[in-house]
Amino acid sequence: MRYAAIDIGSNAVRLLIADINENKPEITFKKNTLIRVPLRLGDDAFVDKKISPRKFDELLKTMQAFRNLMDVYHVTDYMACATSAMREAKNGPQIVKEILVKANIELEIVGGQREANIIYSSHIDQHLEKKKNYLYIDVGGGSTELSVFTDGNMVASRSFNLGGIRILDNQDKEETWIEMREWVKEQNKVHKNLMGIGTGGNINKLYKMADEKEDAPMAFTKLSSLYAFLNSHSLKDRINVLGLNTDRADVIIPASKIYLTVMKWAGIKQIFVPRVGLVDGIIQLLIEKNIHKK
Repeated sequence: MRYAAIDIGSNAVRLLIADINENKPEITFKKNTLIRVPLRLGDDAFVDKKISPRKFDELLKTMQAFRNLMDVYHVTDYMACATSAMREAKNGPQIVKEILVKANIELEIVGGQREANIIYSSHIDQHLEKKKNYLYIDVGGGSTELSVFTDGNMVASRSFNLGGIRILDNQDKEETWIEMREWVKEQNKVHKNLMGIGTGGNINKLYKMADEKEDAPMAFTKLSSLYAFLNSHSLKDRINVLGLNTDRADVIIPASKIYLTVMKWAGIKQIFVPRVGLVDGIIQLLIEKNIHKK
C-alpha cells in the first residue's frame, strides 16, 4: 500500500510517496520517492497578494505531473496541503477549484495552527525526553510555527507571518517580530530551561553542513558560526563554491536569522533537528485516518 503527501509551500512544492508497512505492531512508512519543485509562490503572494498567471500555470503543470506519478505508483490515498503563500493569495480558492478540475487533486489551504498540528503528527514527541521542556521551531518560506512541549505534550502553539521568502521580499513587519518576541518571552517565563527542536528545509541543510553525529543536537554557537560563514559569502559563491541549490542559497540566510533570534529570546543553547516536515505529518495522518476506517 502506498500513500502520497503534497506540500505546496511558499518556496517549494513537494511530493512524498511512501510505502506503508502494516506487518509491525505499529504501522510505519518508508519514503519511496520525494520530489521537490522550487516554484516560489511566495514571491507573488506576499508582494501582490495573488498568484500570477505564470506561477499558476507552473503550479498546475506540477500538480498534473504529481497526479500522473501517483497513478503510476498506484497510490491508494493522498492528501494535499497548501500553506502560507496560498493562505495570503486572494485567488487561492479559485486556484484550488482549477487544480481539482484540471489535475484531479483535491487541495486544502491549511491555517497556521493546522500546519503546526500536521507537522506534530510526524511523531516529533518521539524525539523528546518526557521530563524536559521544548520549544519547537518550524520556519517556512512565509510563516514560522512555534510550539511548546512539556512532559511530552503540546501546551502552547502560535503561527507568525515571518519566513525566509517573506523577509527576502521585505514583507516582514516589525510588529510581527515584536509579537513573536513577546510570545516567546512569555513562554520562557512559564516553562524554564527550554531546549529547541527545529524543522524545515533550511535547518535540515544547516544541520547537514554542521556535520553533527546523527540525532545529536546542534549548539546555538555552531548555528551562529554557520550563519556568519554563509553570510560572509556572496549569493554567487554560496551557489558556485559552497554548492547550495539556487533556491536555497538566498533563503537560508533569513531563515537562519529566525532560528537564531527565537533561540536567543528563549535562551536555548541546543537545537535538535529530527528532519521531518509537513509531508511526513501528512503521511502519518493518512495512516491514522485509514486505521479508524478499518
